[in-house]
Amino acid sequence: MNNFLRASCSGAKNFFPLPNAIFSLGLSAGELAVYAYLMYCEDRKSHQCWPSYKTIGRAVGMSENTVRKYVRELEYKTLILTEPTKYESESGQVRNGNLIFTILPIRGAVKYHNECQLSR
Repeated sequence: MNNFLRASCSGAKNFFPLPNAIFSLGLSAGELAVYAYLMYCEDRKSHQCWPSYKTIGRAVGMSENTVRKYVRELEYKTLILTEPTKYESESGQVRNGNLIFTILPIRGAVKYHNECQLSR
């Protein structure tokens, strides 16, 4: 694993769990790549991580705008939640920070997916 990926996540690990049910949700390859990277970065106790769109994009070979699109789709499909953060710059200005990503339990996403399929 290259040093970029190792430094990008809060707790670099030798493996990460990707739930089998993820393949039943009809995710696009891009959604799957972004979700897998977030799972890779996830703190297993808090189920959170905070990579930037730029970091995710570099890791999965996508532009920041494409990553944003897939993050919105993952939120819509109830796989993740995002929470904005703020920080104070050295000059005292309040600026937007990285999002905090929370990985949600897969069973909620499967239930939502099945309900959507039934309503069609």
